[in-house]
Amino acid sequence: MSSVAEVVEYRPSDDEPFMNPRQREYFRAKLNAWKDDILRESRETLENLQEESQNHPDMADRASSESDRSLELRTRDRQRKLISKIDAALKRIDDGTYGYCEETGDPIGIARLDARPIATLSLEAQEMHERREKVYRDE
Repeated sequence: MSSVAEVVEYRPSDDEPFMNPRQREYFRAKLNAWKDDILRESRETLENLQEESQNHPDMADRASSESDRSLELRTRDRQRKLISKIDAALKRIDDGTYGYCEETGDPIGIARLDARPIATLSLEAQEMHERREKVYRDE
């Protein structure tokens, strides 16, 4: 395994073999760092909610606090779902299927994976999927 500094300085490119060991390690580190950030933010949210469990005498303050809390919990729920997608991507790295489109089997592309490391579809397959979704939604 490479050092963290090497992984951080390295940027995958289209000029090298697709999903070579160095690229897989780069994306593993990126996914793990993203997951760690989400978990840290979740712990901070939990601490803040526990500290803020005070009763507000003013109705407007209470309503504002409840609204903020509700928004924060919805955000954390979305991030909980994101963690399962990150875990699935890490599993795909382990089994050798990471970086390949689930529908076509073609490489997803380094730029797309760098922007969205949990991507499971190539850009073309994703666009086709969204067009189909739009057609069914419009009917």
